[in-house]
Amino acid sequence: MRHTEAADADCAISQALAVVGDTWALLLIRDVAGGTHQFDALQHGLGISRKVLTQRLKALVADDVLEKRLYHPHPPRYEYHLTEAGRGLLPVLVALQGWGGRYVLGDGSLSGTSTADSAETRRVLALTGRRLPPLELTSASGEPVDPVAADRAWTVLHCFPGAYRPGGPDHPPGWNDIPGTGDRTLDAPAYRDRLAEFTARGAAVHGVSTQRPDQLAAFAARARIPFALLSDIGLDLAAALRLPTFRAGGIEHLKRLTLVLDATRTIRGVRYPVSDPPGSAADALALLDGLTAG
Repeated sequence: MRHTEAADADCAISQALAVVGDTWALLLIRDVAGGTHQFDALQHGLGISRKVLTQRLKALVADDVLEKRLYHPHPPRYEYHLTEAGRGLLPVLVALQGWGGRYVLGDGSLSGTSTADSAETRRVLALTGRRLPPLELTSASGEPVDPVAADRAWTVLHCFPGAYRPGGPDHPPGWNDIPGTGDRTLDAPAYRDRLAEFTARGAAVHGVSTQRPDQLAAFAARARIPFALLSDIGLDLAAALRLPTFRAGGIEHLKRLTLVLDATRTIRGVRYPVSDPPGSAADALALLDGLTAG
């Protein structure tokens, strides 16, 4: 993948930009990460010419960012999927989105939430009807887990910034001063206390943050959380759905939001921003009742 013809052959930034510095390249990686894999769908979604798309896909395959997978033999048709190197770009995409949201679309302030009329909120609410592509997160015990429950009619994903013991070694500096964070997860205990009501509605509850699995395991033990807490430490979920994040303590954190998915992995309901974390479980139950009533 090394591009020695770049002006600074020993600069990793220069070499990386030779591979993905083109606007179309990054948008293609974004859309493939989001579950769009076929040529026609990529062309339609981006509005790119077929000639330019062919050139960009060929270059990304040659640079081992994408790989081709045959899905129709006669005539041959291929899907495009991220390689290991391509997946390594997911944190770059998420960081770029966070930077754009804060400094280009926003006023530059750091926040763990948003306003009801922001471009970010409109983007998140537009996830309704979107299908989550197959992916795995890491459970608190370190096992790979599909975030969508296979044995339930519904899955509620409550995404939260993080759960840290105040004053502990992992507590990010200035955490309590960031709007929308707080010392601990305020919604998880509410979901814990009302878990039987979710179960009665055929719904599984999964908490998701970008914390390490061991941090989630420690929080689950402290707060007696009986449902699965999943780590999106690789930002697979964040990149696939372009979920809102903010950077604190050197890592990207999910902003607090709620997603309700059905058994086909389709997002049927979204709550964002979450202005009342303790009330988010009640809001999710009301959302489920509205979906089942319809």
